[in-house]
Amino acid sequence: MKANTAEKWLEDRVKKYGPVSKLTLFGIPTVFIHGQAANKFVFTSNILNTKQPISIQTLLGKRILTEVSDEDHKRIRGALMTFLKPEVLKQYVGKMDGEIKKHFEMHWQGKETVTVLPLMKTLTFNLLCSLLFNLEHGARREKLTKWFEQLLQGFLSVPVNLPFTRFNRSIQATSRIQNMVMNIIHEKKSIKQEAYPHKDLIASLLSLRGNDNATLLSDQEIVDNVRAVMFAGHDSSSVVLTFLIRHLANDPVVYAAILKEQEEIATSKNSEELLTWEDLAKMKYTWRAALEILRIFPPIFAGFRRTREDSEFGGYLIPKGWQVVWAANMTHMNDSIFPEPSKFDPSRFENQASIPPYCYVAFGGGQRICPGNEFARIQILVTIHYLVTQYTWKLCCEDNKFSRHPIPTPTQGLPIQIEQKNRL
Repeated sequence: MKANTAEKWLEDRVKKYGPVSKLTLFGIPTVFIHGQAANKFVFTSNILNTKQPISIQTLLGKRILTEVSDEDHKRIRGALMTFLKPEVLKQYVGKMDGEIKKHFEMHWQGKETVTVLPLMKTLTFNLLCSLLFNLEHGARREKLTKWFEQLLQGFLSVPVNLPFTRFNRSIQATSRIQNMVMNIIHEKKSIKQEAYPHKDLIASLLSLRGNDNATLLSDQEIVDNVRAVMFAGHDSSSVVLTFLIRHLANDPVVYAAILKEQEEIATSKNSEELLTWEDLAKMKYTWRAALEILRIFPPIFAGFRRTREDSEFGGYLIPKGWQVVWAANMTHMNDSIFPEPSKFDPSRFENQASIPPYCYVAFGGGQRICPGNEFARIQILVTIHYLVTQYTWKLCCEDNKFSRHPIPTPTQGLPIQIEQKNRL
């Protein structure tokens, strides 16, 4: 992953062993599968559980959406979607707009050079703090940011909990995050709020009731799933934004098309007006460019499942308890699905219905499709709007390589030279 040779390793494996092969991964008997049929099997089969490696389970919790099945999955997903569905999120476009404007004022304005990836992580994390917890800028948010970075460092480390190891530091960080989120939950429970739902994710989840009038999710389920949403929303959006900024620096045609689209929106508003849901709907080309970045540089390289019983795929028996691994790039970079797959071409997404099902899986698929994809769309579009209308930039680093730690990370975090536009 660090050497960024994982894609070639998988391609070589397929050439040698075919579309289904077995190996040992993280000490567990594992089957690697790929292709459209494999993606469909992974996202729709009731025979598979979503079991992450022990390190991820330990750090995010065992009651997160991706770790549960059947009725629990339906219940937790339904609870999350009460906040993450478009008709609710459209109320928060203005709030996200304000947070993003503040980010550019604090971290970009007056600077000659910036390093993109850490700043995009800061931006997406601040948006999550605002929308998930309604947590204002200050000491508590700073602590949460520090602990979350420590948590991420142990994600794919060897799960041996010994002092001074990366995994041990991550366990300490996740424990501190859990305590803070529990405190926030107790604070919200102690306050009577007339318009309780939809103020933030935690308030929304606390407001939900089951048939017995008990809270639909337990406090621990709320903590685990908030932590998982933090991880998913933080890394995915920051990677897309970073690699889109990197690409636009060297692609004047795509940059000009995005700039034209965003300038038309900017000139239709006065400087004090916030972006609206209707403005986002006009950003069609910008979003197609983001989808193309997700195709070429999927933030999540591979996914893990575990068989609940003896299973059959592709004519092979997969025993109960075995791990199943799939990788997004195996269909994203398949030239029979996406012609000239290495070419950056947003027009591929002009008619998304023309893309075969379960071939573009940047957000997953079927019942396992990412519930936060609309949240990510708003983050990305609003950020790109202010970036291209307020700044020009060029890369400081000629090395255009990247590695995975475990997310795609450009050389040196992508330092760029920026210049603020003079706007009338």
